[in-house]
Amino acid sequence: MPPPAKPRQFFIQGVTLDGKTFRPSDWSERLAGAMSSFRPEGGRGGIASYIGYSPYCEPMAWDFVMNFAKDNNLHIGEVCALPEPAKP
Repeated sequence: MPPPAKPRQFFIQGVTLDGKTFRPSDWSERLAGAMSSFRPEGGRGGIASYIGYSPYCEPMAWDFVMNFAKDNNLHIGEVCALPEPAKP
């Protein structure tokens, strides 16, 4: 099994590649709401429902976000390389 990929961070800017402001202006909140179901226990529904965010990024969730940005011609930039986790 190959070693896990190093963690990376990206930002998605609300400006298209041709310099136009991406609309609607609350696109990031809408995207965050869509991502709230990507958590270990999934969406439960019922009285236990609440909006929460994933403590990790599943490959399917990662693909969803990155494809959203690409499909809408948004700027994507790598923020930085995160430090290696401490070894036990």
